[in-house]
Amino acid sequence: MSGGHAHVENAIWMRGLLMAGVFLTIGVVAYGVLAVGVASGLHDEYDDAMAHYDHAKDDYEAAKAAGEDTTALKAAKEEAHHHEIEAHLSFLTFAVAGNTILVMMIVYSVFIGFGGFVNSLKPDADHGDHDDHGHHGSSSPIVLAFGVMIFMIGFPRFAHGAEGMLYGLEFELMDMAMSTTGLVFVVLGIANWWQEDLPFDGHGEQIATATEDMVPFRGQQIRKVGIWVFLMSEVMVFASFFSSYLRMRTGWCTDWAIKSGVEACAGVPEGTIVTASDLIRGDLATLAPGAINTFALIISSYTIVLALKAAKNTNWEVSSNPLMAKLMPTRKAAVRNYLIATLALGSLFIVLKLIEWSHLIAEGFTLATQQGSIFYIATGAHGLHVFIGLLVMLYLVFKADTVGFDEENGQGIEYFGLYWHFVDLAWVVIFPAFYLY
Repeated sequence: MSGGHAHVENAIWMRGLLMAGVFLTIGVVAYGVLAVGVASGLHDEYDDAMAHYDHAKDDYEAAKAAGEDTTALKAAKEEAHHHEIEAHLSFLTFAVAGNTILVMMIVYSVFIGFGGFVNSLKPDADHGDHDDHGHHGSSSPIVLAFGVMIFMIGFPRFAHGAEGMLYGLEFELMDMAMSTTGLVFVVLGIANWWQEDLPFDGHGEQIATATEDMVPFRGQQIRKVGIWVFLMSEVMVFASFFSSYLRMRTGWCTDWAIKSGVEACAGVPEGTIVTASDLIRGDLATLAPGAINTFALIISSYTIVLALKAAKNTNWEVSSNPLMAKLMPTRKAAVRNYLIATLALGSLFIVLKLIEWSHLIAEGFTLATQQGSIFYIATGAHGLHVFIGLLVMLYLVFKADTVGFDEENGQGIEYFGLYWHFVDLAWVVIFPAFYLY
C-alpha cells in the first residue's frame, strides 16, 4: 500500500456489522418466503404428483400384464410423469433460490461483518493516521494465499456438503470444516487489506517507471498494470475451457449432428450423447435463466461504469427525474447505489445459475459424463469468478457508504471494473457456446 491516508475511526468499521445485519435479514426473509413458504406448498404438490404418477404407472403395468389395450393408460402415465417432472422442477426453483440466497447472505454477512469487527478492534492510531508516500509491505497476500490453499485442499468434501445443503441431500457438517477454516484465513487476509486500503485517499498512486522497450507499461499506474497482467492469465484459463469444449463438442454425435447427417455419426441412435444445450435451448423456460443472466451481467457492467462516472464527476448534479433524485440525492449516494445495483445483479446471476444447475441435475445431467463435467467446470469456474467479484464489490459498497469515492480515489472502482467487464465478456462467449450450440 502506498500513498496518502485519511484517518478512519473505529466507528466507521463498526458500520460493517450494521451492513452484515442487513444482509443476514435479507437472507432469512428470502429463505422463509421462498424455501419455507412457497417451496413447502410446492413440495406437497410434488408428493401428490409422484403418487399420481405411481398410480398411473401401476395401472399401465397391470393392463399390460393382462394383455389389455394400454393406449389410453400409456398416455395417462406419460402425462402424469410430465406433471411430476414439472412439479419437481417448480419445487426445486423456489427451494434452491431460498437456500442459495440464505447461504450467499450469510457469506456476505460474515465477510463484511467479520472484516469490520476485526478492524474495529485495532487502536485508532493503527488505522493509517499518517501521510507516508513510501511502499508498505503487506502480509495480506500471504495470509490470503494460505487460506485459498487450505480451502482447495478441503474443497471436494466441501462441495459434497454444499450440494447436500442446497439440494436437501444427506451430508455432515464436518465435510465443510477444512474449507471453512481456509475461508477464515481468506477473510482475515482480506480484512487486513481493507485496513490498508480504506484510508487511501488517492494521492501517491505508484506509477510504473518502465524502460523504453516496455512502452505498454511506462507511465501507467502500477495497480492497473497488475490488473491487466492478471486478466491476461485469466484469458488463458477461460480459453482452455472454451477450446477444450469446442474440440470435444465437434466430435460428439449429438442429436443435432445425427439429424444433420454427419457421416461419422451414421448409425448412432439419437439420445446417445446429450449436452446441456440439448436440454436448455429447446424451450423458452429452460433458456430463460441463462438469457436473464446474460442481460444481468451486461447491465451490471453499465451500472459500475455509472458508479465510476459519478465518482469522477466533479460537476455532479442531482437528476431532474424525481425517482432518480430520490435514489441518488448526493454524489456519494449515487456511487454507493450504483454499486449496490451491480451487487444485486451479480447476486441474481448466482441464484439463477444454481437454479439452472438443480434442474439439469434433476434431469440426470451430472458430472458423470464428459458433457456434464466440462459444462459444470467451465460455467462453475465462471460463477466462482462472479462470486469472488461480488465479495470485492461488498468492500466497494462499504467504502462508498463510509469514506466515499471521489475524483481522487475513484480508481479503485476503475480497477475492479476492468475485472468485472472481463467476467461479463467471458459469459458473453460462454453462453452461445454452452447453451445454444
